[in-house]
Amino acid sequence: MQGMDQLAVAPGVPVAPPARSKADEAMCRLLRVPDGKAPIDESETHRIFSASIFLSALRCLLSYIVLPVVLPAIGLARGVGPAIGIPIGLLALSFDYLGIRRFWLANHRHRWAFTALYAVVGTMVLILVIVDIVNVVH
Repeated sequence: MQGMDQLAVAPGVPVAPPARSKADEAMCRLLRVPDGKAPIDESETHRIFSASIFLSALRCLLSYIVLPVVLPAIGLARGVGPAIGIPIGLLALSFDYLGIRRFWLANHRHRWAFTALYAVVGTMVLILVIVDIVNVVH
């Protein structure tokens, strides 16, 4: 009997929620992860993770190398950083949130580790966005 170790669930059929710790429950409420829903496919979760980390890395690359060093070195106008950095930063933060949520929707066994990684990366990107906003306002 092949596949006996996996449960097949019909779409739309409620699933008993997995046993969760208080910390897991709090995170699920924060991320709006519904109880009683079958976990999502992990392959989509990893794809979103890759995209969000790429966007965050792109934002950092722009902030620390391209905008302050490369553009002035080739004579392009200064002050274009926030116009590029703020939208990319906000997009990266959105993908970070979606990525964390996907790991929790998938009930991924490493969801806390990925949440910590996203939190660190997201904090760095958020700081860059705030600095850009301050530069635009002043």
